[in-house]
Amino acid sequence: MPSASSLFADQDQTLFRLVSAAIGADAASSALTALTIDPALSGSGETVSRAQIAMALNAALFADLLDRVPTAARYVQSVREAGETIVFDHGALRTIDGETGALPRGQEAFARFLVPLGYEVGGLYPLPKLRMTGRAYVQRDLPETIPQFFVSELHVDQLSEGAQAACATVFGTSTDPLGKAEWAALDTLAAEGRCPFDQAVIALKGALACFERQHEPPALADYEVLLPETKEGAWIATEGNAFNHATTRTANVAALAEELREDGYPMKPSVEISQNGRVRQTAILADKVVRPFREADGSEVPLPVPGSFYEFITRDIDPETGKLDLTFDSGNATGIFAVTRGA
Repeated sequence: MPSASSLFADQDQTLFRLVSAAIGADAASSALTALTIDPALSGSGETVSRAQIAMALNAALFADLLDRVPTAARYVQSVREAGETIVFDHGALRTIDGETGALPRGQEAFARFLVPLGYEVGGLYPLPKLRMTGRAYVQRDLPETIPQFFVSELHVDQLSEGAQAACATVFGTSTDPLGKAEWAALDTLAAEGRCPFDQAVIALKGALACFERQHEPPALADYEVLLPETKEGAWIATEGNAFNHATTRTANVAALAEELREDGYPMKPSVEISQNGRVRQTAILADKVVRPFREADGSEVPLPVPGSFYEFITRDIDPETGKLDLTFDSGNATGIFAVTRGA
């Protein structure tokens, strides 16, 4: 697949203009030249397709993750130095299927803008060991070349009463970042599949704002209730709906993992293999971040917790369709979730 990286660094390109409007010209250039981008997304008109906005969203989220995850930035820099680009397979986020204040609960908080961007659910993945469910959102226009989103939700009603109460306290303060202007843009996209550039910028910025922590910093006491029962819930308590990870699609994930391990990256010990054998995944362990916690007296204390991470995936061709196997696997996903479980 041609990267067309130099094409998308052109400041007249719609994709560059979109990403630049959201995160600045320097960050836009860096992200767009790092990624392998489908030439079908090129264009310089004043009308923007939903596919272009979807790719712009992924590029901006990719740049944000590199800012927050030093080991990911180190890996991407090594790819740049080798003169190669990243095939961005998918990104992931975690949500709360429970009380979330003004924010729609669970995956609905993201489906509401992913669908206008051309995404649809391509697979449902129960994660019973984690008391979660995952959904793979695939972009209909360019399913193999625009990254998917793996959206998981934690089922709060499956937790103990104490953990449910802690979740209600933490996540019940959530606000909704989408307002009238964002909805006007998304409604146009939903109806027409495209919109004027100015509306595209509004839709993009609104979608990006959804990948933040929408609730107040958690009380340390609530976090300590959640941590032993649901480390995923504890992660959402500190990180919110941040981009949990970005994923490089590579030809041989096992070989790459070994190379990275030899280069000193803190790798997940094993490679996860899907039941059909066609999807193989591993990851760099999550970087630590420092987050504020509220004490009983109202003061805040900063503490180190697991942040986001970087993942790798190999996808084989599905012999029944002759196309790339874009599915996920519940067992793989459960294994990958473990990389944010550091104390």
